[in-house]
Amino acid sequence: MTAALAVGAFAPLRAQAHPAIDAFTSFCFKAGQTAAQARANMESVAGRPLPFDLTFWDKTLEPAPGTEDHAERKCEVEFDGDHTIEAVRAVKTKMAKRPVFGTLIPTPAPYAMRGDTVFQQGRELLRGRVAVVEIGTRMDGTRTVIYVDRLPAHMGHGHD
Repeated sequence: MTAALAVGAFAPLRAQAHPAIDAFTSFCFKAGQTAAQARANMESVAGRPLPFDLTFWDKTLEPAPGTEDHAERKCEVEFDGDHTIEAVRAVKTKMAKRPVFGTLIPTPAPYAMRGDTVFQQGRELLRGRVAVVEIGTRMDGTRTVIYVDRLPAHMGHGHD
């Protein structure tokens, strides 16, 4: 029994996820952040400068010219390597924790699975909003991308 305790006491801890995955799951599902706040929050988890590319905007809090018309908020991280399996596991775990991230719905237009997409879900949120979460790769599988878009209220409920 003592030997078993000693072995268990020195068992390796779960490896940390990639800093981009940790930052995404920590802050991309949180509403009420400006782009500067989101970057600062992610730097507190991942370090400065961020070891990944970040795209973040929220049109309900500040102007976001030149962004997609169909989304009011976007949080996207992109980083080197194919970390899609690890990202899917972490994002699914995060969405299932309380408070649960919406109710699963068919993915609304204009979102569609592409050849480089490994995970995509539509989620109905509070106050008639919809979110789309996607994980995939870019640049021939050499970069992982994870994003969540929040659509304006009652947009995307006419899913196909």
